[in-house]
Amino acid sequence: MAGNGRPPKPADQRARRNQDLVPQRTLFAVASSQPELPTRYGKSSTDPEMAEPIDWPIATREWWAVWGRSPLAPSFTELDWSELLMAAFLHAEFMEGNYKIAGELRLRVAKFGATPEDRLRLRVTLAFAQNTEAQTEQRMQSISARDRLKGIKSAGA
Repeated sequence: MAGNGRPPKPADQRARRNQDLVPQRTLFAVASSQPELPTRYGKSSTDPEMAEPIDWPIATREWWAVWGRSPLAPSFTELDWSELLMAAFLHAEFMEGNYKIAGELRLRVAKFGATPEDRLRLRVTLAFAQNTEAQTEQRMQSISARDRLKGIKSAGA
């Protein structure tokens, strides 16, 4: 009969007890503010010292600003920002058409919790504050304005 099998072992005899084998270390860290994007240089085929500065793609500058506003950002250390800066260089390359580096870019930003799935893997939960009264009132006004527009459109039809 399906579903019947051997009874489970007593808890103290199980191989997996969902415990860490090595205790976790707690280190005290200092959060760091987001650095500015550094000067970026183009590739010079003849002399690397003569490379011309090039602008960051607009999408990369916006992407960098989004990371700075992220609720995760206040916990980033100087080392975290350094690693994320390497991802910014990859992001710029990607935005300029080098799609071969997409996988590396995805892996790097996943380490910082870029997507909901990444945050689940990192065991990070975002808590959202309650809407303020002003936001609620504004939303209610926009809903009633849409309802009025629907009434106008249906009357004219």
